[in-house]
Amino acid sequence: MGRTKTTKRRNLRVRENAQASHNHLKTKGLAGGSANRKVVVREIVDPRVQQQLKQYEEALRYFQQQKFHKAKQVLEKVIAGPSKELADRAQVHLRISEQRISRPPTPVPRSAEEHYQRGVAMMNLGRWDEAREHLLKARKMAPKADFIYYAMAALDCLTGEAESAMENLKTAIDLRPENRYHARNDEDFAFLQEDPRFTELLYPEREGSGG
Repeated sequence: MGRTKTTKRRNLRVRENAQASHNHLKTKGLAGGSANRKVVVREIVDPRVQQQLKQYEEALRYFQQQKFHKAKQVLEKVIAGPSKELADRAQVHLRISEQRISRPPTPVPRSAEEHYQRGVAMMNLGRWDEAREHLLKARKMAPKADFIYYAMAALDCLTGEAESAMENLKTAIDLRPENRYHARNDEDFAFLQEDPRFTELLYPEREGSGG
């Protein structure tokens, strides 16, 4: 009888210990989950991250306004902040800002000569619309400049505008007859080589000898 009671007590104690252990693990698990949630919430509302986000938004405004020096200063502060994601984004914009800062600004053309030079530069890059825009401005500012009409004639040939090319080239020659000889060896006018009007304009002596 005594042994039976002892065995029952021992079994009861084992069950109590198991139950206590289970309750302890359950409580620990809940406590751990709560702690994790607190960490996440703390990270979201971390005032340092909020400040970093405000700085990032400020830097983007400067960036969009092309104020790259100011953008660079603020972006460097963002990179030093606690959020790695914001720091990585800021790093991309910082590299672009530094590239723009190191690149000297292109002066705005103001005179006919400056617009002419810019137009020729755009022609060499194959940027026809920009070239035409600058040459038209140059012609408006200097309507008697033969070299501007000559450049426009070349541009017209490069873009397949035969009628306009002939008109501009004729004006360039009327203003300065020497342009006739330049055009004879200018590869830009290859587009007009088969046009009899082009031959007549560049070699008027042939028509005279033929008559």
